[in-house]
Amino acid sequence: MIRLFLLLLSFFIASGLYANSEILKRAQKQVQSGSASEIFRAYNDYKSLYLHSVVEDDSELKAQCLDGIVKSGNKLHIDVTKYEAELKSLPKISYIQPEPKANKVTKRLEDIHVEVLAKLKSTSWRGETLLIEFDKSISSDQINYFTLHDSKKKKFRYVFDIKTSMLTSSQNINNNQIEKIKIAQFNPNTLRLVIENNSLIKVAYNVDNSTLEIALNDDGASRIVEKKREEKVTRSNKSKVVVIDPGHGGTDPGAIGHKGYREKIVVFNISKELENILKSRGHTVLMTRKDDTFVKLSRRTQFANDKKADIFVSIHANAVPAAKAGNVHGIECYFLSPSRSERAKRAAAQENSADMSDMNMYGKDSYLNLLNHHNILASNKLAIDLQRGMLGILNKKYSGIKDGGVREGPFWVLVGAQMPSVLVEVGFISHPKEAERLVNSDYVKMMARGLADGIERYFVNN
Repeated sequence: MIRLFLLLLSFFIASGLYANSEILKRAQKQVQSGSASEIFRAYNDYKSLYLHSVVEDDSELKAQCLDGIVKSGNKLHIDVTKYEAELKSLPKISYIQPEPKANKVTKRLEDIHVEVLAKLKSTSWRGETLLIEFDKSISSDQINYFTLHDSKKKKFRYVFDIKTSMLTSSQNINNNQIEKIKIAQFNPNTLRLVIENNSLIKVAYNVDNSTLEIALNDDGASRIVEKKREEKVTRSNKSKVVVIDPGHGGTDPGAIGHKGYREKIVVFNISKELENILKSRGHTVLMTRKDDTFVKLSRRTQFANDKKADIFVSIHANAVPAAKAGNVHGIECYFLSPSRSERAKRAAAQENSADMSDMNMYGKDSYLNLLNHHNILASNKLAIDLQRGMLGILNKKYSGIKDGGVREGPFWVLVGAQMPSVLVEVGFISHPKEAERLVNSDYVKMMARGLADGIERYFVNN
């Protein structure tokens, strides 16, 4: 058995070397593309490869991945200080960053397309809506919106990076209700608009042909949200097998939250709604539990394997002690990894606590699963699509929806899955406001619809 295990181990390592090199090349091209979505894909590729380097103890690969995480993260304005510190602590290793392959096909002059970016034409106000007009049509893909909060100076900044041509000079835009609005050139291909205020404001934006509309108060923001077209989710033209795993059940209530709400009931209601939506879209949907019964963690992924599922989605709700209940909330998605994040470990400890029997038999399978780099990447992508789907739907109607992010975590319920698998934390059942939403039927339906849209998006893109 030991010899067989070593042979399998060698095979996984050897087959992964070529894949790693190709992924590094692709990620480097994506970082250089200038497209926010491409850079985000590179960021996640680098993080997944980094996980692989930790498992393999490959210091050279780790250095390359950390370098890529820092570069792509900085472009996306993601906090990568811990990765930057780890990169600086590594011994200096000489490596050659893979260069994109040169295109050997000689193009004719008339075949060469040079992208002409839009130029800023004017800025104006329509009530409390700021109109940024360009000389040609722009798309939402050219807009990267994010927020910054300086708690010490009590400053809130709402930032729009717009891929456009050069601006001749910076401009200040006056508004009596907002402390400061400035538009300036951030880099040769990016125009940056910064809205700065000493208190929170509600911001919503929409791209209408050649105009970026930014609403800065409740009424204007509501009109913008209503005007924005619902993002179309292209559906897969082939039925897939989806296994939904409502967490806990039976003698295991899961987390007990605000007003005594029980996790096992909340997640089962969301899972049933998700089942109905996916079935209506033509997919085969199976549930690891169909009622309030207890199912061992090890049997949940085994069920998905036996049914040859295309994906496995485990639904859970988070919780914190009463002392922190009013402050901690948000939606998170996890994929399997030996995470060193304390937050991930705490969440995993809570979800793993009910049934730790039979886990030793999965030790070897878990390790081999981590070596399966393709499965890690696929699970990571599925988690991103699910997170994006939920946030996209819920933000249209509800305020204060917090993006807890896509994270790596050591969740035993995902161990042994032979398909892309994700654990979704739909919110904190301990948080008063979030808990009330999680037991509201309208909120549950929207949450399930967001998950379904994320699943569809994953199937179409993968």
